[in-house]
Amino acid sequence: MNMKNIPVAILSLFLLTVTSCSVYNTSVSSKTNDAYAEYIAKYSDLAVEQMRKYGIPASITLAQGLLESDAGRSVLTTKCNNHFGIKCHSDWTGRRMYHDDDEKGECFRCYRNAEQSFRDHSLFLVNGARYQSLFKLGNTDYKGWAKGLKAAGYATSPTYATKLIELIERYGLERYDRKKGVRLKPGQLPHQPLIVNGQRCVKLREGETLKDVAREYGMQLSLLRRFNEVNRKFDVPAGTLVFLERKRNRSDKEHRTYVVKRGDSMWSISQQFGVKVSSLTKRNKISDNNPLVAGMTLILR
Repeated sequence: MNMKNIPVAILSLFLLTVTSCSVYNTSVSSKTNDAYAEYIAKYSDLAVEQMRKYGIPASITLAQGLLESDAGRSVLTTKCNNHFGIKCHSDWTGRRMYHDDDEKGECFRCYRNAEQSFRDHSLFLVNGARYQSLFKLGNTDYKGWAKGLKAAGYATSPTYATKLIELIERYGLERYDRKKGVRLKPGQLPHQPLIVNGQRCVKLREGETLKDVAREYGMQLSLLRRFNEVNRKFDVPAGTLVFLERKRNRSDKEHRTYVVKRGDSMWSISQQFGVKVSSLTKRNKISDNNPLVAGMTLILR
């Protein structure tokens, strides 16, 4: 096109339109990038914390959060703090929201805050039988995790794994996988965290010590001993539940009482139900005059 033959007024209007479109497109792209960058900055520490506790790569958690919540801007996220699109399922008893997804009016979980959503996402993967093979992958194998999540049916989109990988590589999320992740011995698989009485715990394996668990979860050994009410001279037997959080003062509603068996101790019962020894002792008035004996019924709550 010969610009010399175009009237000045029309040429000016043409240039103004092109410039406006260019500015608009840059603005939209900038806003999108800003939203994603802000989300990463806001929740990267939380993702690293989940990785340290559960062994899920922080890059995967962040990429899923970005994708499922549209960088924190989706309706589910703004109204329900649901960052990962987790649906209710039969075991969900909390608040819920009905939203159109694969089908119309599907039930989604609602959370008090983002922290609860991130933790539930970790537990959803940890406790889901179809995701167990993923925990055999390395912390830095984000491609394996992305493909594994798609294969296990986390999402129905055929490009779900590709989208996760693209997000991780575009924003360099793999750098967070090297921040205080689960530290394991060569060939060792991470523990599968359990929930007992609302608290996280793991089952001690043969040949392991509290030091191994503390090392895996990046915890101070003294703090882990305190949570489990043992001193440095005590060797915790294999098969015992080791709590990663402070035990509670009473058991859950499903376990109101317990009949003492031969070989039980106040500590072993405390570990079995996630209740502090001091609380059990006080509630049942255990003393020299009322010792723990087989056949006794203990009140747990």
